[in-house]
Amino acid sequence: VVSTQSGHYGRDTYSGLFCVAVNPYKRFPIYTDTVINHYRGKKKGELPPHVFAIADNAYSDMIQNRENQSILITGESGAGKTENTKKVIQYFASIGAAPAKDGEAKKMSVEDQVVMCNPVLEAYGNAKTVRNDNSSRFGKFIRVHFGKDSKLASADIEYYLLEKARLTYQNPEERNFHIFYQIFKGLTQEYQTNTLLLDTDPNKYKFLTNGDVQVPSQDDVALWKENEEAMDILNFTAEERESILKLMSGCLLFGNTSLKQNKRDEGCEIETPVFIEKAATLFSIPGADFIKCLLKPRVKVGTEMVQKSQNSEQVYFAVKALCKSIFERVFKWLIAKCNHALDTKKPRQHYCGVLDIAGFEIFDFNTFEQLCINLTNERLQQFFNHHMFILEQEEYKKEGIVWQFIDFGLDLEAAIELMEKPMGILPMLDEECVFPKATDMTYLDKVKAQKRKKYRLRLCVDTTAL
Repeated sequence: VVSTQSGHYGRDTYSGLFCVAVNPYKRFPIYTDTVINHYRGKKKGELPPHVFAIADNAYSDMIQNRENQSILITGESGAGKTENTKKVIQYFASIGAAPAKDGEAKKMSVEDQVVMCNPVLEAYGNAKTVRNDNSSRFGKFIRVHFGKDSKLASADIEYYLLEKARLTYQNPEERNFHIFYQIFKGLTQEYQTNTLLLDTDPNKYKFLTNGDVQVPSQDDVALWKENEEAMDILNFTAEERESILKLMSGCLLFGNTSLKQNKRDEGCEIETPVFIEKAATLFSIPGADFIKCLLKPRVKVGTEMVQKSQNSEQVYFAVKALCKSIFERVFKWLIAKCNHALDTKKPRQHYCGVLDIAGFEIFDFNTFEQLCINLTNERLQQFFNHHMFILEQEEYKKEGIVWQFIDFGLDLEAAIELMEKPMGILPMLDEECVFPKATDMTYLDKVKAQKRKKYRLRLCVDTTAL
């Protein structure tokens, strides 16, 4: 396999149902309109392997079978999944575009609109990791809808597994989401201090764990300008854009909250109220009430509402949970705003979908979202192995080819069972979330008791990243 791929460096290779592509980390002139026309209507195998051939097969099957089609794009972080997704969308937009009428001004295509969504979603959903300077920290499923005439009707985007934990913690040499660095580099100092109430030094914020990490391949000033231009085209109002920036800045300020534990009781006090007061101002809520709800939230006991004192660990946990919730709601709203721009109100018949899942990575410290991402990718790898190795060899047997069955092994079926089967790690987590007074440690003890006899586990819990 390695030898074959080395001979096809910069090109694609078919392997059963799949098209295997190597990322050359440079641009080649193989995705032009001329190449699109070259692959249009051709059967797989007539021309050299190409992602356009996969897209054309999906489009043809949708027309002939009148069924929705989906293309799965998977691989490790930095393999080029998002770039290949863009090429598939480019192909659908090109072959499904309705011809322009005489004298009619050229309108922005669905492809162009999806491209305009990229700077926005990448600013709020991508980050630098150890292996990739622009890693997608979420998965997305893009549906390109076609009408009865098989011409483009509209598109929509659905997202999965946004890595919210990155907002509050990053591993060494990594960054938070791009938008925070774009704020400090792309906005004027006056706007940062007067409107967003920020200090102009990003190293002063706890949620930017590693400070102002420089990334040569990411020009934050240029990317901020792209983000602004995209929001203009997608009809974001000035008020909406300012509100988003205030929420992002509020999260940074909120994260700098420092607490002091009371010696006489279980409660705590805020040492530096300036940060939480600024955050409250940006969130448009009363500062005094905000502090009171954090330190002494009201809980229902029987039929009455009583105040409950929180210790410093509980309050800081609530601070991070609130920030992550705010960030995901902003991201969800951005997706909805993009979908509104992509909705042309034309009748829909069928769609071709493209799944761009987040990449497999193993960090020194792995968050819950990364665990789910890796599990998803492992399930996809099992699907790949089943079709590539098992079904292909069974086909050889049916055709009477003399073949000695090879068991390739090396799969992680045991790991999948450990995670998903009844009384697995994830079902046990769901169960523990229902129990009153459940904690990280009670969950850890149950997992140890259930799994230690069968599996060699090395388990630990760090509540700061949950």
